[in-house]
Amino acid sequence: MDEEPNPRRLIVVGDRVLIAPEEGEERTNVGLYLPATAVESRQVQGGRIMATGPGTPMSEPTAMDDEPWKIRLPDVKYLPMQADVGDYALFFRKAAVEITFEGKTYLVVPQAAILVLLREGREPE
Repeated sequence: MDEEPNPRRLIVVGDRVLIAPEEGEERTNVGLYLPATAVESRQVQGGRIMATGPGTPMSEPTAMDDEPWKIRLPDVKYLPMQADVGDYALFFRKAAVEITFEGKTYLVVPQAAILVLLREGREPE
């Protein structure tokens, strides 16, 4: 029996998002207007969020009270992300790291560098 090999995929870690960048001029495809100073100096850029990490890892408050010699594996809890897959994000370009995966260019951006999110199709939470 021929089995298809497992496809490779990117897994975003921590409080980062994977963005397919938009090559916009002064108005983005979703209708946000960027001032000329932002476009010329490439301070901000927009794009569609393709994947998100789990969020910011948080330590358990009681973990600081334990004796250091006790060994235990804490369950990792995360502060959830505001960004969702499919959102349009406007972010600081300087904070982005450009990567190429399977011939496509993406940007990895920390959630702290995102200025605004544009979400369509559902009510705000």
